[in-house]
Amino acid sequence: MPRARRRMRRRRVATAVVGTAVVAGTAGAVHHHQNKKWAKQEAAAQQQVDQAYQEGAADAQAEQYYEQPAAAPEDDLITQLERLGALKDQGILTEEEFAAQKAKLLGM
Repeated sequence: MPRARRRMRRRRVATAVVGTAVVAGTAGAVHHHQNKKWAKQEAAAQQQVDQAYQEGAADAQAEQYYEQPAAAPEDDLITQLERLGALKDQGILTEEEFAAQKAKLLGM
């Protein structure tokens, strides 16, 4: 009987080892499948983010192109008035000519 007991023990140990290997193998396969699934989901999410970023960048670039600020009329007017004043100070324009040009610029 001692031999029979040894065989029984060996069978129990072998069964336990095989069962553990099956469970470990299944867990590994499930884990691998989950990693692949998560990687696909992450890649899809990243692709959406990249696409939204590219669309936003294109929109911003188009806005920047179409909304180029032109020279402000006030700045241009001020510059022209300063030039007129400088011409008057240099004696190139008379007081009447200065007043006429100033009225013309101001729309009076």
